[in-house]
Amino acid sequence: MTSMTPGYPLLTHPSLDRIAAWSQGRPVTVRAFLADVDRLAARLPAGVHVFNACADRYRFAVGLCAALVAGKVSLLPSAHTAAMVRQLLDFAPDTVCLHDADTCGFAMPQLRYDDGAEAAAPPQDLPIPHIPASRVMAHIFTSGSTGQPVAHAKTWGAMVRGARAAAARLGLDDGRDWSLVGTVPPQHMFGVEATVMLALQSGAALTAAPAFYPADIAAALDSVPTPRALMTSPVHLRALMQAGLSLPPADLTVSATAPLGAKLANEAEAQLGGRLLEIYGSTETGAIATRRTVASETWQLMPGVTLDTRAARDPDNGTETWADGGQIDAPVPLGDAIESLDATHFLLHGRKADLIKIAGKRTSLAWLNHQLTSIDGVADAAFYMPDDAHEGDTEGHVVRLAALVVAPDVPLAAIRRALRERIDAAFVPRPLLRVDRLPRNATGKLPRDVLAPLVARLLAERERPGFIIGADHPAMPGHFPGHPVVPGVVLLDHAVLRIGAALGRPLSVSHVGTVKFLSPVAPGERVSVWHEASPAQAGATQIRFTLTAGGRDVASGTLTVRPAREALPC
Repeated sequence: MTSMTPGYPLLTHPSLDRIAAWSQGRPVTVRAFLADVDRLAARLPAGVHVFNACADRYRFAVGLCAALVAGKVSLLPSAHTAAMVRQLLDFAPDTVCLHDADTCGFAMPQLRYDDGAEAAAPPQDLPIPHIPASRVMAHIFTSGSTGQPVAHAKTWGAMVRGARAAAARLGLDDGRDWSLVGTVPPQHMFGVEATVMLALQSGAALTAAPAFYPADIAAALDSVPTPRALMTSPVHLRALMQAGLSLPPADLTVSATAPLGAKLANEAEAQLGGRLLEIYGSTETGAIATRRTVASETWQLMPGVTLDTRAARDPDNGTETWADGGQIDAPVPLGDAIESLDATHFLLHGRKADLIKIAGKRTSLAWLNHQLTSIDGVADAAFYMPDDAHEGDTEGHVVRLAALVVAPDVPLAAIRRALRERIDAAFVPRPLLRVDRLPRNATGKLPRDVLAPLVARLLAERERPGFIIGADHPAMPGHFPGHPVVPGVVLLDHAVLRIGAALGRPLSVSHVGTVKFLSPVAPGERVSVWHEASPAQAGATQIRFTLTAGGRDVASGTLTVRPAREALPC
């Protein structure tokens, strides 16, 4: 008998024989998916909360639905750090971790997803569960890119309404059997919306194959039938476009989690061969608007969603925009600067937290990041505003932005020149710091609690004694042709010279202890020298040292040195 409780079915596929997922290269029917959900639901231990840490997207989906059917609530943090686990246990002490790793280091009760157990018996024809709309499906945590992660409750009804609205806007409800490939982890709001809920509520098939690195994305697209939709982020998309791979076509590409530039959108449409649509939303609201990035800067709201301008809760902030309707259970203030054009269209001017003022001039960090990453040869970059920056304070402090850039083949001076042509001089970063990579999380975001210490370390390196080995150094020819690397003996010799200068006397090495070369150094890179000196026998000095470059350790070890009349580098 059909339940009269207001709610929605777990899936909307018209037949138990339709494909619900592609897992390990094989199709999984709705019948088999429901059987896996039913068996896992029976295995879930007592307690209300399930931390779904499954990395495989199919196993994650089975775990999410099993918890929902069993009346439990999934906890979905976007980061799986020890600090985040402690926060989960503070939030819900009865939490059990569902994982699919060989070992799990989280200090909480655990249940490992067992493919053998879930497929132990042939699937039976189970009815599609009907879930009350008011049931809380998950607490999804914000990414922490602007501060401490915060949990937001998501009801089944809200998630279904959002998925169905998105399916209609994206054209996934056209009756074709779509395959969805995702690069964003399913624990993230966009990941669970675009790669799990969309599949469940549009009749599409999710793809379990990992798709994080460019080669993995290409392989995942190639492993499933058309029509294909790629659900991704600007960071993953930029890496894919720069990889130089021959890409299988994607009939649709959907990007979210950060603003996407028109140039990158054009490249993606050209290489992947299909439309690219961008989604605007947040953990608090879900997807609330879309735009065709190559055609317009204007966003169109999802059906039923409305925006309302109100006086800001903080009187110093003027006004703020609230979103309501559609899948939003209660009005939510948005953290972005929004210019409404009419009842259904708006322009986005960046996050309010990103808006900065220097020398009386305003801009946003997002716009500055876009300008920096648009420079040829810049693979990734991010501006950084120090916490202690106060424009126009009584002490006369001057705000100085910093910027990190991944651009191994472009001189920093050339990047600065290109920036000066694009942005006001007040916003040119001082300093501009080169790094091998940015510490982005799996969704492509840069949590401030990770970025801040990296910037601090890089700035500290600039104040340390250091040296630069140029490409014209006599040791460079032949080491190695096409990929020059500074020889370790040269690094060590220059380090001894700098340590001697710091100690106020030239040194000669009498004994080399354990020395580890941890990362290659390219000619032209500045190497900073960190050391600790302590007395040794017979008037010698023991030196413990670390060499760093670009925020990474490149060498470390111990040396025994003695005073020398003169010390010259090799």
